Amino acid sequence: MSGCLPCFGSSAKDAASKDSVKKEASAKAKDASVTQSHHVSLDKSKSKGGSEQKKELTAPKEGPTAHIAAQTFTFRELAAATKNFRPDCLLGEGGFGRVYKGRLETTGQIVAVKQLDRNGLQGNREFLVEVLMLSLLHHTNLVNLIGYCADGDQRLLVYEYMPLGSLEDHLHDLPPDKEPLDWNTRMTIAAGAAKGLEYLHDKANPPVIYRDLKSSNILLGDGYHPKLSDFGLAKLGPVGDKTHVSTRVMGTYGYCAPEYAMTGQLTLKSDVYSFGVVFLELITGRKAIDNARAHGEHNLVAWARPLFKDRRKFPKMADPSLQGRYPMRGLYQALAVAAMCLQEQAATRPLIGDVVTALTYLASQTFDPNAASSQNSRSGSGGGGPPSLDSPAETRSRLGNRDLDRERAVAEAKVWGENWRERKRGINGPGSFDSEGREGSYETFVESGRVGQLSDLMSESEERLFNIVVEAQEHDANDKRLGN
Repeated sequence: MSGCLPCFGSSAKDAASKDSVKKEASAKAKDASVTQSHHVSLDKSKSKGGSEQKKELTAPKEGPTAHIAAQTFTFRELAAATKNFRPDCLLGEGGFGRVYKGRLETTGQIVAVKQLDRNGLQGNREFLVEVLMLSLLHHTNLVNLIGYCADGDQRLLVYEYMPLGSLEDHLHDLPPDKEPLDWNTRMTIAAGAAKGLEYLHDKANPPVIYRDLKSSNILLGDGYHPKLSDFGLAKLGPVGDKTHVSTRVMGTYGYCAPEYAMTGQLTLKSDVYSFGVVFLELITGRKAIDNARAHGEHNLVAWARPLFKDRRKFPKMADPSLQGRYPMRGLYQALAVAAMCLQEQAATRPLIGDVVTALTYLASQTFDPNAASSQNSRSGSGGGGPPSLDSPAETRSRLGNRDLDRERAVAEAKVWGENWRERKRGINGPGSFDSEGREGSYETFVESGRVGQLSDLMSESEERLFNIVVEAQEHDANDKRLGN
């Protein structure tokens, strides 16, 4: 591709084509506008009926051409920035095309230039979606789109340069001279990626379904700061009384939620499943799909699912490259979060906000390998060996205080309770957590002191995640009391 590029000259035909892309984007924006304000619609099929007009992202400015805030570049400028797309500037390639490292002549800024293959997987629609999405969505855990080029049939995207590459580069097929990620860094990356997803789900209006979350799409900046990239497959989520959106375009095999793969029905929980796969990659060091492994271990989730049911096997799931340098309690909690995200039934997966709460807490619990060796011999709370069993006295004490601790914990976990009620809204079975003040409501369980029944209604993995969220709430409360 780099050896047979068009000449640098930008002809009148090229300029006309570039104008047509702008007009197409402008037309899409006009189609999605409502009476009081201008918005951007990214799904042409959803812009016909009045009830579907809600599928839009609020634009920061008025006017049809203000929706694309990204800078426009000529092909000549980007060819110069990448030294005519020289092979030594190549950062990576895939079904969409190639990514090059470049330097903008006007500002000297180092950038990543994604040149789409004209016969590749990412077409004009995906190109336009990515430009529009990243022009409207801004978060510290989303990659920053600097600009784009639409000269002639050339389609290029210009991003901020992420010097540490992708998460995939640091997890799989490491060269001998490359240090594997330590436990603390893995938890920090997971928490940051979850925050990016939370922004798409909870802050964007309407919510955005990322649809292609995988380790190769999580880019790492200085200090391993993670950012989600590649928004060509992103889709606006359901609004109003709709529960899902439908699509025939699939994400990446090994990361797709089962309901998405089987029916094409896409929800926010589909992203949560994909996040669970990535998080499991971080914990285990295994690929989502690895045909080089033994039979029965090709698919990461299929391999892990039976192991989730036996806590004694949890240490065997940790990445061998960690060499036991991780907290045993942290490993158990991390696997509990992954197990919840990977529930086969979408409704039983947690909201991404709960995942963020849990992972932010896990990331704050830094692991000191030097201190862990002395602690392991006393409590079994860290390292990669099998966990020690509690003494009979410790077990009796823990069981005796369980109801009291549980009641206090539930009362403090306000965020969890609110999210839980939302998730269970409309389910009116016995003991359900609806919001109508019925016998089985969340408040009733807390006020009546019958908190033990709360535990009975949760699966084991749900209870573990609940406990992590509670622990995070207590941790935050203690910090506030201490003035941190």
